[in-house]
Amino acid sequence: MLVIRLFRVGKKHQPSFKIVVTDKRNPPRGGRFVEQVGFYNPLTKQKVLKKDRIKYWLSVGAQPSDTLHNLLVGQGIIKGKKIDVHKKPKEKKEKTVSAEPAADKKEKSAAEKPAPEKSKEPEKKPEKLPQGLDK
Repeated sequence: MLVIRLFRVGKKHQPSFKIVVTDKRNPPRGGRFVEQVGFYNPLTKQKVLKKDRIKYWLSVGAQPSDTLHNLLVGQGIIKGKKIDVHKKPKEKKEKTVSAEPAADKKEKSAAEKPAPEKSKEPEKKPEKLPQGLDK
């Protein structure tokens, strides 16, 4: 299956992306992709897109990635709604009171009992070292 995706190029902290058509199973490492159909620089917002080639690959059955889909919708190449790319935080499940087995209740009641008191033996004081030997 073919996919149209972003291929990162550029230095550290200076991202720029080639827009390439590649096989979904194999990432476009080292220039191994079917065709380059554009360029995108997020720092300067510069976009260079080959509209006719992108439309061709979409007609053949290539699927755009979510980010690229949003970019194409923004440019007016394809029509539709933008896709939420950021992950939503998971909601925490609230604990519900349910019928607990009798064994669990016994374990809880045993855990709730106070611990037995420690014996009241005098604590041992550390031995004093001679003056010349410090820790």
